[in-house]
Amino acid sequence: MNILKNALELISLEGKVAIISGGASGIGLGTAKKLSAFGASVTILDINQANGDAAVSEIKSLGGNAIFVKCDVRKADECKNAIDQTVKVFGKIDILFNNAGIAIRKNAVDLEPEEWDLALDVSLKGQYLMTKYAVPYMIKNGGGSIINTGSGWSLKGGENAVAYCAMKGGTLNMTRAMAIDFGKYNIRVNTVCPGDIDTPMLRSECEQLGGTYNEDYKQSCATGRPLERIGTTEDVANTVLFFASNLSTWVTGSHLVVDGGGIA
Repeated sequence: MNILKNALELISLEGKVAIISGGASGIGLGTAKKLSAFGASVTILDINQANGDAAVSEIKSLGGNAIFVKCDVRKADECKNAIDQTVKVFGKIDILFNNAGIAIRKNAVDLEPEEWDLALDVSLKGQYLMTKYAVPYMIKNGGGSIINTGSGWSLKGGENAVAYCAMKGGTLNMTRAMAIDFGKYNIRVNTVCPGDIDTPMLRSECEQLGGTYNEDYKQSCATGRPLERIGTTEDVANTVLFFASNLSTWVTGSHLVVDGGGIA
């Protein structure tokens, strides 16, 4: 029984507070539910009010504790407000999952300058801004865990995805820099790098490239992967849970690819 108790304590987030950007759908929502299920109080950030309210209702219906703060992560004042509101309601911040992102599937010739700015601002700038305002609270709290959403394309290039590859590659090295800067405060910073995950974003990518998002398309995403299936939000959420929990107390500046072996 003591062994089981110790194991549960390693993975428990009881008493922890987590903030999740892009938390109203897809990977963000799946992770919000996962962290809540393991005991964390959760702040969901998103630009979609209706989806955010629905996400909070779902988590509360499952016995969790959650709030929604509407937040455009490109804007410093909204990021700061989201952090401040979380501390006002829950008293602290232990976990920050920088997950908000956008995928624009174009090459460098076809991509418009404003699309480049949008893509990098939502993901890369948003991760920087949320970290900027969360870290001082984590320092006061004696530490914390920051998880940034990268991609398999943080590590290799992809077709018709120049802005996406740029921002995800930037996320990986920004994570390393943050880990170096904040390690002395017991703040760990890591990157989760998903492959194709069955989410609204993957549907959007499919449709941008002229495809139809159906079972045949999903199967095509699984082709060539050793585990022979498309990913689920729970696959990614489990990895975020690892980085957020005491299972990874000596892991920082690292990345974990969650893609069924796609880039193996």
